[in-house]
Amino acid sequence: MSKKVLMKGNEAIAEAAIQAGCRHYFAYPITPQTEIAAYMASKMPEVGGVFLQAESEISAINMVYGAASAGARVMTSSSSPGISLMQEGLSYIAGCELPCVIVNVMRGGPGLGGILPSQADYFQAVKGGGHGDYKNIVLAPSSVQEIFDLTYKAFDLADTYRTAVMIVIDGHLGQVMEPMEIKPSQKGSLSPKDWAATGTKCRRPHNVITSLYIVGDELEQHNTRLQHKYAGIEEREAGYEMYNCEDAEIILVSYGSVARMAKEVVRLANQEGIKAGLFRPVTLWPFPSNPINQLVDKVKAFVVVEMSTGQMLEDVRLAVNGKRPVYFHGRTGGMVPMKNDILDVVKNAVS
Repeated sequence: MSKKVLMKGNEAIAEAAIQAGCRHYFAYPITPQTEIAAYMASKMPEVGGVFLQAESEISAINMVYGAASAGARVMTSSSSPGISLMQEGLSYIAGCELPCVIVNVMRGGPGLGGILPSQADYFQAVKGGGHGDYKNIVLAPSSVQEIFDLTYKAFDLADTYRTAVMIVIDGHLGQVMEPMEIKPSQKGSLSPKDWAATGTKCRRPHNVITSLYIVGDELEQHNTRLQHKYAGIEEREAGYEMYNCEDAEIILVSYGSVARMAKEVVRLANQEGIKAGLFRPVTLWPFPSNPINQLVDKVKAFVVVEMSTGQMLEDVRLAVNGKRPVYFHGRTGGMVPMKNDILDVVKNAVS
């Protein structure tokens, strides 16, 4: 039987990971995501799992590399500067096609920045971040319940596609407390991973986990196969929510906690006779470009709202393909877009 509890977003991530069968977690503390590590330190021993506080984020991501190579369900978490340190390891993980989950509770930047909420790591998350042609699946929940549900799903996606899955939330969502339902785990014993480096016991050929391809033709073939896999993910896994878009003339596009404010702006705009709707990407990669493109002929304009200087804005413009104007409102440094300011942009767009 499921039960409802009052839980922080960070705690919801940790609990969902445990319910999903994660028994290996490696991380280094950094605000505003440290509650994830604290929760894991408390709960992992109770379920026979392993929590290890690494000496750095670089060490943590390489511990993830090792555990994933052995077929374990494994997770790490950090915040913006720490995720930057992990990028080389993430590229290696992508090259080796290792399933794992990485959580980024975003804070202000660039540089050390501040601990207030931000969405300025969008480019880093959806464009790969490290070296080489690769992609990570990127999930962007907007509530504590969705944080739990998508974290649970992230482990299944990682195993299905043998890829890293990144969950991005801002510091606000990590710290906010909301009632949420803990759904009972459906996990029995996880399916064996016949590609993993688990030791042969003389029963099979050796499995080799590597991203090293000295011969150019072999590396190109590897990259071609990866791109084919990414194309399949784009076709099957793009996720989004549409709110009040049926007869909307102007569409707001936002994700994460900002989408919650944008939804309220839609209500306010409707009260003033403006036909507004909200399009919320749930997957930042694959980005739901086609559903946005299908709205183009039905609306007059789009308004993108982010806690950045305009990063998702570029993907929206690509999806709209110049057929409609795309307006923007953003705040940075931990400042949050306010509903009245967003409403002013909406009014300007329809005037």
